[in-house]
Amino acid sequence: MKTILTNKHISIETRKRALQCYIEPVLMYGCEAWTISKQIQNKLEATEMFFRRMLRIPWTAKKTNERVLNEANKRRSLVRTIRKRQATFLGHVMRRGKLEYLVTTGKFEEKRSRGRQREKIMDGLATWLGPGKVSDILAAFKDRDLWRDMIANDYKQGT
Repeated sequence: MKTILTNKHISIETRKRALQCYIEPVLMYGCEAWTISKQIQNKLEATEMFFRRMLRIPWTAKKTNERVLNEANKRRSLVRTIRKRQATFLGHVMRRGKLEYLVTTGKFEEKRSRGRQREKIMDGLATWLGPGKVSDILAAFKDRDLWRDMIANDYKQGT
């Protein structure tokens, strides 16, 4: 794909569509089950900078990633797309209400392990939707239309 994505004779819009059709699905395979920490989010945002290579901008040019995205007429969207897919899948799992519900909400009666606790899927979703919305999240799972609207509104806001 390097020859296609860096070819100057192909328009940037066609190259962006090729990137979106062939590279992004491979990159996001299985993203519904990921827990995204700050470190992983930074790596995903760095991976999203295919446009620097597509526009053949060397790192010695000292252009910020935001300037490169402006030149490509694009916004950062990879992490937001992953969060939206996670929320959609999580709503599906939670409505099922079986063992997956117990695992996701963490309602097991078990001894906690030592050290810093691992980030759960609900923690990532709560940071994406907002800190005070955890109780709203658990209430909104049951109503599919409310859940879909909640995801769509937060996705459009870009949080």
